[in-house]
Amino acid sequence: MTPSTSVARVALDIPPRDRPSTYPQAIQTLLGERLAGREKRALGDAFGLANFGVNLTRLAPGAVSALRHAHSRQDELVYILAGSPTLRTNEGSMRLAPGMCAGFKAGTGNASQLLNETGEDVLVLEIGDRSSGDEVTYPDDDLFATFVDGQWRFFHQDGTPY
Repeated sequence: MTPSTSVARVALDIPPRDRPSTYPQAIQTLLGERLAGREKRALGDAFGLANFGVNLTRLAPGAVSALRHAHSRQDELVYILAGSPTLRTNEGSMRLAPGMCAGFKAGTGNASQLLNETGEDVLVLEIGDRSSGDEVTYPDDDLFATFVDGQWRFFHQDGTPY
């Protein structure tokens, strides 16, 4: 039986986000197909959750979860449901498997990213809070972001707005 109430839904029945990313267009163009192969279903938004976000993310072969990044205030946790993505952090790379999880404490500067380097889809549950004033550094890219009034604002590393 499929739940049909406002408090319970089938996760894969929640439509994917309309926009592939909140990154500036120049960054989206740079990421190209790696970003196009990412599909996020905002599970938390479907229930009106405001304090934290939950995404069900599918990564097609060759896709990335995001640019490698680190948050100043937002804790993040990922849980691998299917597939074997590569986790890239400041410590290096490691292959994850279904049932594994990884957590990223805010303010540590440990930048992370998931890559699907396999021929099969990866399915990941992503959980993070929505801390106002959060700042995100992207050590591999000319990008910096701040979260103000519920919206991400993007800048070049020198502070120039995108």
